[in-house]
Amino acid sequence: MRIAQIAPLWERVPPFRYGGVELIVSLLTEELVKRGHEVTLFASGDSLTHGQLHSVHDRALRLDENIKEHGLYEQMLLSQLYQNANEFDIIHSHVGCAALPYSGFVKTPTVHTTHGIFTPDNEKMFRQFARQPYISISNAQRESKLGLNYIKTVYNGIELEAYPFISQPSHSPYLAFVGRISPEKGPELAIQMARSLQLPLKMAGKVDPVDRNYYREVIQPLIDGEQIQYLGEVSHQEKAELLGNAALTLFPITWREPFGLVMIESMATGTPVVAMGLGSVPEVIAHGETGMVCHTLEEMIAAVPAAMKLSRQGCRDYVARRFSVRTMVNGYEEAYQQLIAKRYESDGIATSVLKSRTL
Repeated sequence: MRIAQIAPLWERVPPFRYGGVELIVSLLTEELVKRGHEVTLFASGDSLTHGQLHSVHDRALRLDENIKEHGLYEQMLLSQLYQNANEFDIIHSHVGCAALPYSGFVKTPTVHTTHGIFTPDNEKMFRQFARQPYISISNAQRESKLGLNYIKTVYNGIELEAYPFISQPSHSPYLAFVGRISPEKGPELAIQMARSLQLPLKMAGKVDPVDRNYYREVIQPLIDGEQIQYLGEVSHQEKAELLGNAALTLFPITWREPFGLVMIESMATGTPVVAMGLGSVPEVIAHGETGMVCHTLEEMIAAVPAAMKLSRQGCRDYVARRFSVRTMVNGYEEAYQQLIAKRYESDGIATSVLKSRTL
């Protein structure tokens, strides 16, 4: 199968530190290559892949201060891809609604994974192209009012080997928080929990430009460097160690999280998660087995003692069963084959020819 993967240009694939979408695109691309598919990754020029790499700039856009109009680079990338769409059997977009206007002009089907949330602005674009095929990353992410043509839900997966299992956490118990330092991720709620429980809290995550005032005015005054520690944006290895050595990971979100990769990353290391039950959380955490799904801050605080007693091996096994890269890629392959079959059926091409093209 000849597959084009479109990644955001803001971050490298895979991300140097933080970048959930870019990590998923990388894992998907590499596994597809291992399975014998011909994959072209449309991404930033510093991306790393065993497939073919195509870009319009030599590095992630966030690293180049000279670039002021980031959207233009995305448009250049998309126009180059769709001018050569007949070279692919399927195009897979991970860039929100950006590819929607292009995909209707070519015969090669495009499937769009909706990694983010819907806003009053992008809803207008999604409604206009509602009949194009979409894949959600959780059932909770779907917006029925938009009437989108969802063909499948495919949960994000991770490479289990990249998250060493830690059967016994640190002898000095602490709570972990990993994620963007932004209001919707609830870092101030994590701090409130740690203070109420009189436990140390180690926090890691980047501060986007839009959240700098929030960090400076709300979070920074609460960081004392002792009980409440902020480690900044950590590497993958540092993140895995931080999560794995924690007694619990806190996920006190205040928004409808589409998936929440850190939850499965934490459980993969053996660390249960105590989370606010918004968005995808009830689909990701097995309540009472791999963590606790709560509905108020008070519930989260009360759930901590029981959560600390949950089986760490059970957390690891749960991720292996439900959120592996293999499971994720199986889901995407099924979606590709479904769309390619539909395209060739409409063109009157025999099933035998289709199989020779996609296997």
